[in-house]
Amino acid sequence: MTDTVRWGILGAANFAFEQMAPAILLAQGADLVALATSDPDKAARFQAIAPRLVIHPTYEALLADPGIDAVYIPLPNHLHVEWSLKAIAAGKHVLVEKPLGMKASDFDPVIDARDASGLVVAEAYMIVHHPQFIRARELVQSGAIGTLKHVDATFTYNNADAPENIRNKAEAGGGGLPDIGVYTFGSTRFVTGKEPQKVTYARVDFEKGVDVFAQMAAEFPGFTYSAVVSMRLFPRQQVVFHGDKGVLTLTCPFNANVFNLAQITVETAGMQVRTERFPGVNHYVLQVENFCRSVREVAPYPCPLEFSRGTQAMIDMVFAAANRG
Repeated sequence: MTDTVRWGILGAANFAFEQMAPAILLAQGADLVALATSDPDKAARFQAIAPRLVIHPTYEALLADPGIDAVYIPLPNHLHVEWSLKAIAAGKHVLVEKPLGMKASDFDPVIDARDASGLVVAEAYMIVHHPQFIRARELVQSGAIGTLKHVDATFTYNNADAPENIRNKAEAGGGGLPDIGVYTFGSTRFVTGKEPQKVTYARVDFEKGVDVFAQMAAEFPGFTYSAVVSMRLFPRQQVVFHGDKGVLTLTCPFNANVFNLAQITVETAGMQVRTERFPGVNHYVLQVENFCRSVREVAPYPCPLEFSRGTQAMIDMVFAAANRG
């Protein structure tokens, strides 16, 4: 293949138009060449930012296009496994929106198909590509805040006024934990390199079959963890790593430079406070560039499916603990 990875998008989702299509266009070593949609109006707005874009009327037609190397899948959650497997069978590299599956075992056939094909297949978990999180991991694991004792994570927004949103639809795999619990849980796993041993408390509130509020506590090796995830609270996002010699805070960990400026603050003895800011960094572009690099160089991808499966396993643990409670 050429040095440029040629991308197609399955479906004209708003998120694909607002974030991922521009990211593919901006990324080095990537080119957006095709979109699958039967809606002329949706196709037109994509072509406004990518005039050479080929429009395929069906997902199957896009997957059959020999001019496409990789596909990005932003379909509703319940369709991710099905179309990932179809894309792999068509010989395409796959970047699929999170969550790939609705339970950890859903990842297994996709991992097996990836291994058998030799293709790059990954969940679109963009935050681990951002230097904010790479730096946070370096600081925590190097002992900059001493021994880590507790992590507290919060991610909330309110979409109660949008019942038509797929996040509010049980049949589409909606819910707060699938949508944003992946960030509160996965970010802690990424920074610490540790896995939860048990969930000690979980409360999950539902509306029409989707979780809209979750509060939980867990034990990791050497530290405790607490989190709040909700689609019914005023927007807030923060992750705090609390050690015996300092505190590290990420004030805008998940929607960098959209919710707020991405930054890290480290507080240590003697009231010393150090802040590191990351203006102008687009983690979606970095994600696409890392994916393309793995395709071209047959190099390990920074966020493999096994990592994403671990985050889903933690979500499964929370649901199980809430049911027991």
